[in-house]
Amino acid sequence: MVPPPTGIYGQKPSCYDKISNSFIMGATIGITIGMLFGGLSAFRSGFRGTELVGKMGITMMQSGGTFGTFMGVGAAIRC
Repeated sequence: MVPPPTGIYGQKPSCYDKISNSFIMGATIGITIGMLFGGLSAFRSGFRGTELVGKMGITMMQSGGTFGTFMGVGAAIRC
């Protein structure tokens, strides 16, 4: 059986640690998805160069923030 995860000095991670780790994990996944879908949709819309990067960055930040928030709220409910 796998032992439960421990935090610093052998303590269990606090609720804040769980929420922040879930938010970071969700934001990373959201940014990756935003890069894929935002890049494809901006490319299909005819944006090139700086416009493409700008539209893709906006989509990445929006999807990262949204998915990170949902993952953080899910972790907060479980605490």
